[in-house]
Amino acid sequence: MLELRPICENCAKPLPPHSGEAMICSYECTFCAACVESVLGNVCPNCGGGFVPRPFRPSTAWRPATSSSDDPPTQTRKHKPVDAKEHAAFSAPIRKMRPIDR
Repeated sequence: MLELRPICENCAKPLPPHSGEAMICSYECTFCAACVESVLGNVCPNCGGGFVPRPFRPSTAWRPATSSSDDPPTQTRKHKPVDAKEHAAFSAPIRKMRPIDR
């Protein structure tokens, strides 16, 4: 079950569950689209993977117990601003690789 984390880990921008700006990696590290593009270059600073848009959890339970009210998003905030210099060194060898090939 995705946590649907509430903020960008880098800039702390609010990313409510219905935000179309939330991007996640396969470990659910959560960043806003602007940080993924301009700061991270589509390389997760925690695992080196790529990002995809975070899916939306239905607000209506179209099937029993399958809505955001049944499984609410986490309120835990993970704010770890990225060190641009360190990330540039870390991501340089993999940035040009497709995420599937990393």
